[in-house]
Amino acid sequence: MTFLSSNLSQRIASAAVLAPIAVAAIYAGGVWLTALIALAFILMVWEWQRMCGRSLKWLAAGVPYLVVPCVALVWLRLLPESGLWHIVWLLGIVWSADIGAYFTGRTVGGPKLAPQISPNKTISGAVGGLLAAIVFSLTLGHVLGASLTGMALWAVPLALASIAGDLLESGVKRHFNIKDSSHIIPGHGGVLDRLDSLLTTAPLLALLALLHLSPLL
Repeated sequence: MTFLSSNLSQRIASAAVLAPIAVAAIYAGGVWLTALIALAFILMVWEWQRMCGRSLKWLAAGVPYLVVPCVALVWLRLLPESGLWHIVWLLGIVWSADIGAYFTGRTVGGPKLAPQISPNKTISGAVGGLLAAIVFSLTLGHVLGASLTGMALWAVPLALASIAGDLLESGVKRHFNIKDSSHIIPGHGGVLDRLDSLLTTAPLLALLALLHLSPLL
């Protein structure tokens, strides 16, 4: 219990420092957001190389895995009029899915979602995360006057992509038998550990916007 309390305190303290920086950069956009994404990219590249060692196959896989989401984030923010709200929607989906899964999983428990990859994740947690993402999406849609049907509909694949991103990075870490991608962020591990869900969700939302399927356009 003491370890969990200490870890939670570290996570809250880290979030209190990093969240305002991220929010400010997202709001400002332009060179500030690009600089933040570039810094995160450099750190993720270092962590990926740290995890994969000299495996050329895995190092090569890291190129699209890390480059595409970063480009997608920059492009989404540049969308005329709706750029900021696309980023808000994206982050809200990822965060609400993560928080909903955490508290639902701890409260309800039940069968594991992928025990060989991430033993702590449950099916109930995934369902709770999905519902939380839909609620957030509907709330944002209501505030912005966007199609609630579209917001609810696309919240589902986006939330599933978020969950898949978490499992994907967990699978890579398990493959290389490491717990965290690094220890840069106290209580959180590495940058990859914090942005794993974003890496799979950002390209999907960018694709929806590119195809003019996003209800925020």
